[in-house]
Amino acid sequence: MKRGSGLFIVGFLAVPVLIYLVFVIGPYFQAFYLALTDWRGVTGSPNFVGFDNFARLIGDDVFWTAVWHHAVLLVVLPLVTLGIALFFSFLINHGAGSGTRGVWGSRFYQAVFFFPQVLAVAAVGVLFQAVYRPDSAGVLNGLLNAVGLDNVGWLTEPNLALWSIIAVMVWQAVGFYVVLFSAGMAAIPKEIHEAAALDGASRVRTFFSVTLPLMWDSLQAAWVYLGIAAFDGFALVAVLSVDRGGPDGATTVLPLEIWRTAFTFSKFGYAAAMGVALFFLTLTFAVLALRVTRRERIDLA
Repeated sequence: MKRGSGLFIVGFLAVPVLIYLVFVIGPYFQAFYLALTDWRGVTGSPNFVGFDNFARLIGDDVFWTAVWHHAVLLVVLPLVTLGIALFFSFLINHGAGSGTRGVWGSRFYQAVFFFPQVLAVAAVGVLFQAVYRPDSAGVLNGLLNAVGLDNVGWLTEPNLALWSIIAVMVWQAVGFYVVLFSAGMAAIPKEIHEAAALDGASRVRTFFSVTLPLMWDSLQAAWVYLGIAAFDGFALVAVLSVDRGGPDGATTVLPLEIWRTAFTFSKFGYAAAMGVALFFLTLTFAVLALRVTRRERIDLA
């Protein structure tokens, strides 16, 4: 019976695993191979150049500018998004006053916060093009003009453009984590919070000493997901930024440079090398984040 069950499981998984190998793992190996060539995207056998493409990356200022932008995203995007999401989740589930009950209409608030997740990234980019317009017709500049202030080039000022795009990323992402953290907080027995309140713990102390440790697994997963998202940003940067990554490369990211190098300059081998570098940067972050944030699991049973 056990042998028959094993054969059935192997037979059942064979096709999905084969599909995964062909359509997921296969392209990875193909990208690694192309990164060692000078292929220009046309028919014919690519010339093997070894690690020349990676040596070029070391001296490529555009590449390092994009890496720096990812470093900024990696710090700011998770911290701001998770901070806002935790704050609103705690208010939704435990209210703003005393006691442990959530605010009235918490389901409605969760739906409102989650709404940006329903919108396509391109639609969000088009929406915020109207918000960030550099003239008085822009939503933000219209508000500034109403109080007597001058227009601001939200996406045209090199020192401001990246932060404007990060704000959009936070706006779109925070709703998902509000719902995620709300579910985690709802799973914590109310008796625990009531016991903390009886012991005289303030709401801030209760949050950091009780709520946060009990939902650490959710927070860890959210941190990793947002960190991986920080290594992307292609769609919003392509739609919102001036000249796709501008002004003067102030908002460029690696996925955008990979696309530009491959499909604008027809340097597919060099673009593949960038892709491989991005793959290992993302993988390294995920492994380190899981390692550093690992804690003993708290059993509520």
